Amino acid sequence: MCLIREVYSEKNILMSDINAVVTGVGGFVPDYILNNDDLSKMVDTSDEWIMTRIGVKERRILNEEGLGTSYMARKAVKQLLKKTGTNPEDVDLLVLATSTPDYAFPSTASIVCKKNGITNAFAYDLQAACSGFLYAMETAASFIRSGRYKKVIIVGADKMSAVVDYTDRATCPIFGDGAAAFLLEPTTDDFGILDSKMRTDGKGLPFLHIKAGGSVCPPSPFTVENHLHYVYQEGRTVFRYAVSNMSDACAEVAERNHLTKETIDWVVPHQANLRIISAIANRLELPEEKVLVNINHYGNTSAASLPLCVWDYEKRLKKGDNMIFTAFGAGFTWGALYLKWGYNGSPTQVEE
Repeated sequence: MCLIREVYSEKNILMSDINAVVTGVGGFVPDYILNNDDLSKMVDTSDEWIMTRIGVKERRILNEEGLGTSYMARKAVKQLLKKTGTNPEDVDLLVLATSTPDYAFPSTASIVCKKNGITNAFAYDLQAACSGFLYAMETAASFIRSGRYKKVIIVGADKMSAVVDYTDRATCPIFGDGAAAFLLEPTTDDFGILDSKMRTDGKGLPFLHIKAGGSVCPPSPFTVENHLHYVYQEGRTVFRYAVSNMSDACAEVAERNHLTKETIDWVVPHQANLRIISAIANRLELPEEKVLVNINHYGNTSAASLPLCVWDYEKRLKKGDNMIFTAFGAGFTWGALYLKWGYNGSPTQVEE
C-alpha cells in the first residue's frame, strides 16, 4: 500500500483499481516494397498462388545495408513520443518483442532507448515469436497495475527478411519487416487491458523454428551452406494449431467478459494468413468489417503484426471500443486479450 500512496497519494487508490490503458501508437515500415510479381522472379511462385493461400499482395523490406530491427523500432518509438508529447526521460519501462534482435546481446531494447534519449527507464527484449507483442501487452499491464510505473512503452519489431530463405517458395512469400509501439499509462476508469488468456505448450518445436544459430547448433560453415539459419515451417500443422488455439482463446475471453458479436467492436488478429483470420472471425460469428486486416500490404511481420494493424486503423478507433487481440507463434505460444480502447482516433499526425 505504501507504494500505491507514493504514486497515487492524492487519490488513495488500490492496485486493484488500476488499469493499463493505451494512450498512443507509433509505427514504421520500410520504403521498399516487394510485391508478388517481383517475388515470382526470385522463386517459383505467382501472385495467384500467394493470394489464394496466404493473402499477401506485397510486403515491406528493410534492404539498406547495416540496418536491423532496432532501426525500425526506434523510428516507431520516436513517432510515438512525438504523437503523445511524451518526454523520453519520463518513460519508466520499455519492453521490445522481437525474434530478430540486432545482436545476441546487448538487447535491442537498450539500443532503442539510447537512440531516443530514454535514460530513466529499464528495458529488455521479450521473445515469444509472433505472440511477442500480445505477451508484452499483458506484461506491461502487470507493471502498471503494481502502481510503480506510470509510462510503459511496448514495441513489436521484426526484420523477418533477415531470417527468410528467398529460395524457399513455402515461406518467403509470407513475411515482411516492420515495427510499431504502444504507450500504456495507468487509469482508474474502465478502459485499457481488462482480461487475457496466455498459453505456451512447447509442442511446436518440430513444426516451426530456426534450426541453427543458437547454443544447440552454433553457426558453422555447415549451417550456413545448408541454409539452417532461416525459418523452417510445416505449414499445414501450424495452420491447424493456429486456428484452433486462437479461436478457443478468443471465445473464452469473450465469454468470460460477456462479450457478444454485437458488443465486440474489433478483433485484432495476428496477420499470418488470411484463411486463419477468416476462420477466427467465423468462430466468433463476426462480420469482416469488424476484423482489422492489413496482411495484404505487409505480410506477416511477426511481433510487429498486432501493433502495426492498430497503427493502420487508429483513426477509426473510438473511445470505449471493445477489442480482442489474438496471436499465435512458435513454441507454440498463443493467447487472446480483451482491451477497451481509451481515446478517439489519432491524437496527431506525425510524419516520420
